[in-house]
Amino acid sequence: MDWYVLRVAANKEDRVREALERKMKIEQLENFVGRVLVPTQREKRIRGGAARVYHRKLYPGYVFVEMATDADGRIPENVWFVIKETTGVGDFIGSGGKPSPMPLHDVERMLAAAIRPEETPTLANLGFSKGDRVKVTEGPFENFEGVVDEINSQKGTVRVIVTIFGRATPIEIEYWQVEMV
Repeated sequence: MDWYVLRVAANKEDRVREALERKMKIEQLENFVGRVLVPTQREKRIRGGAARVYHRKLYPGYVFVEMATDADGRIPENVWFVIKETTGVGDFIGSGGKPSPMPLHDVERMLAAAIRPEETPTLANLGFSKGDRVKVTEGPFENFEGVVDEINSQKGTVRVIVTIFGRATPIEIEYWQVEMV
């Protein structure tokens, strides 16, 4: 069986996955369709001092389907209709009306990402590092601009050096309260 990429409606990936798995059992097509995956990554976000773990989709708008095709590369007709009649399904990634199987190195990377969610969640990618110019977007220092001095990923805070009354002053705020300038 090869892996194929299915375009789906935005934010409907999990519903499509569940519907496809359910339909494959009902239609007894498990020998044609293997796994149906929506790879996610556990991510810790800190807001208002409280840490929450979210499942962030690594490939929004796509569902990965492991399935067998006919000798000419076409999807068996009964499988094609079950998939295409599923609410939220767009089309397969491919050309000439035939889906293209994913290259092996992409499959390995996608499967590694799909298996990894059991590990410790990481703080959301902040998108900036020490020395970057940032602007405070929320809180008492809103619209102040400064330079990132320190990032504390354990607490989810950033220390920014801003100029207040002509003096360089460090302020510690939560990471989501700043943006790149």
